[in-house]
Amino acid sequence: MSFLAQSLARVKPSATIAVTNKARELKAAGRDVIGLGAGEPDFDTPDNIKEAAIKAIRDGKTKYTAVDGIPELKAAIALKFKRENGLVYKPAEITVGTGGKQVLYNALMATLNPGDEVLIAAPYWVSYPDMVLLAGGTPTFVEATIETNFKLTAEALEKAITPKTKWFIFNSPSNPSGAAYTRDELKALTDVLVRHPHVWIMTDDMYEHLVYDDFVFTTPAEIEPSLMSRTLTVNGVSKAYCMTGWRIGYAGGPAELIKAIATIQSQSTSNPSSISQYAALEALTGPQHFIAENNKVFKERRDLVVSMLNQARGIHCPTPEGAFYVYPSCAGLIGKKTAAGKVIASDDDFVTELLEQEGVAVVQGSAFGLGPNFRISYATATKDLEEACVRIQRFSASLS
Repeated sequence: MSFLAQSLARVKPSATIAVTNKARELKAAGRDVIGLGAGEPDFDTPDNIKEAAIKAIRDGKTKYTAVDGIPELKAAIALKFKRENGLVYKPAEITVGTGGKQVLYNALMATLNPGDEVLIAAPYWVSYPDMVLLAGGTPTFVEATIETNFKLTAEALEKAITPKTKWFIFNSPSNPSGAAYTRDELKALTDVLVRHPHVWIMTDDMYEHLVYDDFVFTTPAEIEPSLMSRTLTVNGVSKAYCMTGWRIGYAGGPAELIKAIATIQSQSTSNPSSISQYAALEALTGPQHFIAENNKVFKERRDLVVSMLNQARGIHCPTPEGAFYVYPSCAGLIGKKTAAGKVIASDDDFVTELLEQEGVAVVQGSAFGLGPNFRISYATATKDLEEACVRIQRFSASLS
């Protein structure tokens, strides 16, 4: 009998982390590798945020805090929700965790019972299904295909809901596709959810500020206020504020759920880093101009990558509205062979051979529940992106 818990067999390691680690290993071994797997901005944390953290250290803000966040940060989060999303939350309706992932996981741990289903649109962030499984629930999937620009339709959502559906996890802009829902597209989904009062909504808004081409972001409870009583609106400082390593996420939701999340957190990690909380406080209340400046660079990179990938034989890459990912299809290359005679039978084969032959590390679509595709993060140096796309073009052209 294995010493390890049986629940561990239900989950698998993060594919995105695995790809990033593999790229690092190959680089350490002397290979010329361009890693496009990491989902984090390559921009540094702004200086004012760093200085706020240093000041917190110097001021002795290094003790335990309230389990789910200091009052000042909760107040700043409440102001953010009201100012940017039109959502009004009291301090008792806000939680702060060690990254958005912990907030999502705690919410699932606090609410799921055996037999409960969690509806997830595919392609999905790799961690959603495994968090559901660890929490004892059952992930169910509904495809949002390339034909709908990776966006879930109201009709598909309606068909996928069952009497056992407890949560619907919604992510816009999306990891991995970058797809973002317009107000009308989101209204169509919330109209469906209004008709199913047993379904709660867990909305992951982590890429809220990373949108392009005059796209206007909206979140479900903003579109349909009647859903606020059963919506957990999750966000964080990781992406827009270039603070992935600081590990601060937060959420607004019904007080009973927020209290339950705090209970889970109190017996697992306790409070998030006090220093990171004061840094996040500065992020939310300090200058915001750098977000637009970073987005200008991200948009230029997105346009470069989309253009170059669409020039590669057998690859089709839609233009996403947000985040810093593209999710191109490699369907046109399935069945073709490498020079060594290896058949590209799946997107897994495609990314494996691309890494081996050209030293470009991307993430296979199977990890996100929808293929044959692959994910590229364009949150990296423009010159590296251009070189990577040249290599992808060369690799695709070499297949026969």
